[in-house]
Amino acid sequence: MAKPTILIVEDEPAIADAICYALETEGMQTRCLHAGEAAVALLVSGQFALAILDIGLPDVNGIELCKRLRRNCDVPIIFLTARDAEVDRVVGLEVGADDYVTKPFSPRELTARVKAVLRRTQPRQDQAPANSVFTLDADRVQAGFCGQSLELSRYEFLLLQVFLRRPGQVFSREQLMDLVWDAPEASMDRTVDAHIKNLRAKLRAVNADLDPIVTHRGLGYSLKEDV
Repeated sequence: MAKPTILIVEDEPAIADAICYALETEGMQTRCLHAGEAAVALLVSGQFALAILDIGLPDVNGIELCKRLRRNCDVPIIFLTARDAEVDRVVGLEVGADDYVTKPFSPRELTARVKAVLRRTQPRQDQAPANSVFTLDADRVQAGFCGQSLELSRYEFLLLQVFLRRPGQVFSREQLMDLVWDAPEASMDRTVDAHIKNLRAKLRAVNADLDPIVTHRGLGYSLKEDV
């Protein structure tokens, strides 16, 4: 089995070196960057099994970097941060991170968390094509439902992509706007409702019986886990 390759985005060389050593000791391959902008293209390429992102990067905030990544790829992400306030952890997880580690930390603990995230995410990725009625190709911006190609707008495609990454998870309108829209502060909540309505109509036109998108009144939307 090929060794998983982990991208570490950390601007403190001593911390980055310690993480690399710990992961490589456990049989993983690593690559390290000291700024965030260069990480986007690398992670979207699909060559990494997981990314470890420092929130306090010199060129871009790690939260904003995660939001950008989640529009284009579903690589698992673990945040590193010197801040341990509950609100910071919640925000980090809500924008799409899979775990959150506060500095100072033990490299062995971080390695254990990396292994746990890989175990949790890899089976889902392997099984998705066999178990799901959806197909999605992020590179070609193509999606299918019940064996039929879907003609989706950009935002409809990105919304579907978000749902498929986390079946069963309830996303609020605010979360969907942050994850999908380029300038969420300039959009309105009802914009999300309108695009969800259009996406639902296109899915029902293919198979009216499944109706996989669920409305949670007062909370948001989710994708059924059993489709």
